[in-house]
Amino acid sequence: MSLLIIQLPARARLRTEAEQEAADVSPAAAGPREFGYVLSNDGVSVVRHGHCAAPMLPRAETVVAVMPAQDLSWHRVTLPKAPAGRLRAALAGLLEEALLDDPDDLHLAVAPLAKAGQPTWVAACDHTWLTGLMMSLEKAKVRIDRVVPAVWPDEPASGYFQERETWVEGAETPGEMALTWSSPDGVATWPVEGSMARALLPDPLPDDARWFATPAVASPAERWLGRPVIVQTPAEHLLQAARSLWNILQFELTPRSKGLHALSDQWRRVMSPQWRPVRAGLMALVVVQVLGLNLWAWHQQRDVQRKRVEMVQLLKQAHPQVQVVLDAPVQMQKETELLRAAAGQPGDNDLEALMGAVATAWPADQPAASLQYDGSSLTLAAPPGWGPTELEALRERLGAAGVQLDLDPGAARMTVRRAPRA
Repeated sequence: MSLLIIQLPARARLRTEAEQEAADVSPAAAGPREFGYVLSNDGVSVVRHGHCAAPMLPRAETVVAVMPAQDLSWHRVTLPKAPAGRLRAALAGLLEEALLDDPDDLHLAVAPLAKAGQPTWVAACDHTWLTGLMMSLEKAKVRIDRVVPAVWPDEPASGYFQERETWVEGAETPGEMALTWSSPDGVATWPVEGSMARALLPDPLPDDARWFATPAVASPAERWLGRPVIVQTPAEHLLQAARSLWNILQFELTPRSKGLHALSDQWRRVMSPQWRPVRAGLMALVVVQVLGLNLWAWHQQRDVQRKRVEMVQLLKQAHPQVQVVLDAPVQMQKETELLRAAAGQPGDNDLEALMGAVATAWPADQPAASLQYDGSSLTLAAPPGWGPTELEALRERLGAAGVQLDLDPGAARMTVRRAPRA
């Protein structure tokens, strides 16, 4: 399943006049906003990466956006026991004193698998900035499925060195090296220049801490840190972030699917790696059912063929004169009828047999008005005064003797014939 990971540009911040002149970028010169992206077919390896405007982004089945670490603040709170519709307001009340901005101007997101009444992490970012980016991507027909943080509070602790990017009016210019430090206590990003940078790290450094650096700053990072680092390209870092369980799109930014989008979302969910065991189980069930049906059909076919062979053998044993067998049951009946006629024995639908069967059920004091025989059935006219009750009683008595009675109430006539054998 193809995966497109989009690096959201960092939020523009105030700059000094000197920094603004050094950047020398105006909104007109900046042109359309560009997004960094990574395209992967399996979520593990990189197929393609680069920068382009939103309309030029590659298409993929799943789209994940990654937020810059410096644009998220992290707050440790006890998740309030509030209904889903009021959880956002409850969190805003808890964080009101800890936030630098008005809670109504911020977007909040709760950590995955959080439980009410237990400590959890809440991420906060500028609501206007995030919705503006989402709208610009939506306008370019890029539908975001998830938004994840580039770094989140986790253990073991990790540090990521990269070139600090200075965003001025939407354009990026390379700056000094920056360090993003993530630990169970939170996330922070700061430039490594100056004497205070090292003091922000814990002392001593955790033994199990992991250190990463982009190729451009790997050597300076090792000299500054005094230990080796793992070289990780920005594309690999985005792939790692996309595997996070976080989803910043919560509360009012929760995606709402309709129509074909809803069906597409359900299909992608079923085809996701998390559903692989279910898909394998369903496939195995289908294979077992198909094999079972084929085996059952093969067994039934063998039984039918065996019975046909037995019927042919029985026909040839009873009537050796039959050389060619086309339909064993029909030929058996025909040959038997010929033998019966040759022996002078009446058949089931002969006049004598039908009249004998009717005589056993017909009232002795009420003779039939008329009768007619056509070679296979006997037609009788009901005596005067007979109604539905008498006719139905006669039908039941004849049925017990294996004779079928068909009534014609309009003409007060009845047809008698032997019931067909099962």
